[in-house]
Amino acid sequence: MKKLQWILFVLAMCGAVALAAQTSVSQYRIANRIHVEGDGFWDYVTVDDAAARLYLSHGMVVNVVDLKTLKSIATIQDTKGVHGIAIARDLNKGFITCGRDSCVAVVALDSLKVAARVPTGRNPDAVLYEPSTHRVFAYNGGSGSATVIDAKTNAVLGTIALDGKPEFSAADGKGNVWVNIEDKSMVAEIDALTMKVKARWPIAPGEEPSGMALDAATRRLFIVCSNKLMIVMDADKGSVVANLPIGDRCDGTAFDPGLKRAYSSNGDGTLTVVQEIDKDNFKVLENVATQRGARTIAVDATTHHVYLPTAEFGPAPAPTPEHPRPRPTVLPGSFVVLDVAPVK
Repeated sequence: MKKLQWILFVLAMCGAVALAAQTSVSQYRIANRIHVEGDGFWDYVTVDDAAARLYLSHGMVVNVVDLKTLKSIATIQDTKGVHGIAIARDLNKGFITCGRDSCVAVVALDSLKVAARVPTGRNPDAVLYEPSTHRVFAYNGGSGSATVIDAKTNAVLGTIALDGKPEFSAADGKGNVWVNIEDKSMVAEIDALTMKVKARWPIAPGEEPSGMALDAATRRLFIVCSNKLMIVMDADKGSVVANLPIGDRCDGTAFDPGLKRAYSSNGDGTLTVVQEIDKDNFKVLENVATQRGARTIAVDATTHHVYLPTAEFGPAPAPTPEHPRPRPTVLPGSFVVLDVAPVK
């Protein structure tokens, strides 16, 4: 009897070990490392999945990568202090925030040339195209406001005071826009047509939000915060539905509607994957190992690939009164985009 019990115990342990091994296997892999020329720092990255293109803010330029060949096909020049890129495929236009010039550069998508420049507030950062009104929202980090641009004519329609530092934004395609207010730890809801702030909602227990994404079907906002939390918010009521742990130094999030997954890109070298089970239930699937510095993100909703720019770093320069916390140096020739793909 004891021998039989021992055999059953061993078999049970083997099964447990096998199950643990299965569950520890990552559902994602780094499929490619796309090397891109240039040694400057980077910010937002945008996928135009209809054209299979990737737009990278990189130093003073925007790099454009063909996602079919994984090769650079163009460099959009003279976008000083570039932060964000918004695509208006229906108008054949792209809109790029140029922080140092306090303007939005308007690009023709067929030629990838700057066709116009539109003045904004100080240091425009994130940018959003709202398709139902054909309006562009450029969020001015230095002015605490949003400049609203007619995407058809490139005319400035007005400025929205946001009473705080805006970060990333999302829209539902029906005239509703949401934007994170980083220094107030809240979300502002904007009516794209009237250009008025309709509501302001706290995101507690989240603090200092950066990236934002939306599941338009379930009306859920995914907001990543500096205190290592992803906040899930009801986009219509402003109530916090859930909060989930993420990695450190996050700066971006993205949502894949096909897989019903939200991602947090963390500068600590991880990618947190959150599964939406239904509109009120969510779970962390895993923290995928990426690379240090990979803190901004874009997802291709067609292929389900996730793109994360980063580089290798050298030591930081000595602090100065003007720069008390200087960035580390970027090692020459090390800039890369991680192409992270689900394991089939």
